[in-house]
Amino acid sequence: MKHSMEHILEAVQKGELSVQDAIEKLKPQEELGYATLDLQREARTGFPEVIYGEGKTSEQIFGIFNKLMEHHDKVLATRVSMDKANYVLEKLHIKYPNQTFYYHEAASTLHWINSTFQEKWKKGYIAVVCAGTSDLPVAEEAAITAELMGNKVERIYDIGVAGIHRLLNKARLIEDANVVIVVAGMEGALASVVGGLVSKPVIAVPTSVGYGASMNGIAALLAMLSSCASGVSVVNIDNGFGAGYFAATLTNTIEQAVEKALAGKGENE
Repeated sequence: MKHSMEHILEAVQKGELSVQDAIEKLKPQEELGYATLDLQREARTGFPEVIYGEGKTSEQIFGIFNKLMEHHDKVLATRVSMDKANYVLEKLHIKYPNQTFYYHEAASTLHWINSTFQEKWKKGYIAVVCAGTSDLPVAEEAAITAELMGNKVERIYDIGVAGIHRLLNKARLIEDANVVIVVAGMEGALASVVGGLVSKPVIAVPTSVGYGASMNGIAALLAMLSSCASGVSVVNIDNGFGAGYFAATLTNTIEQAVEKALAGKGENE
């Protein structure tokens, strides 16, 4: 269902698509009344617009999801409750009986990949490191986002600093990654520890997990922002999606640099 400019123009040239239909598919946005969809975001940034489900009705999520499917090979919705997911999935299965949809209860994400779509290769290796089991919803949101953007993801969970030997046992696995996402609540110390052990970019995600003085994640956020470990960047509290997206952007940049270097080498030869 992806309609790149090249494919659309080829279809017009072959007489498989009318000019009017081509114009419709190439329009930059779609007005739904309650939403204005950015249909050219994938062309600009490499990934389609993502649906933030919290605050939207079930009908609105379905309407946006359905329309994005008409223009892309992948659709992702985050912060989707079980009740909303059940409604949207029922509607989607009726309209697209031959397509498969995935709801991840832990991460509250709903996504679809076109059954005819084939990923060329995994762009990079991202390690998602999680301090405790209570942080799993945020970690899974990050992991699923990174995977949908074409990356191999290694989940390394429940290795917080209270039992630091668990982290040290996984140090090589973490170091091998291109980018490391560290998810932690409480005092958020895990991000600084990992940042001091590896030579790769570390994306720290503070979570709202913790008792009173953790202030719903503010303590972890401030600790991560104040980290003495170099190479640590920080996203907002509970923003697993943002961490996964940024990590995928980094691996995509690495891939582009490698491709450019190999192309230059071939020209020189």
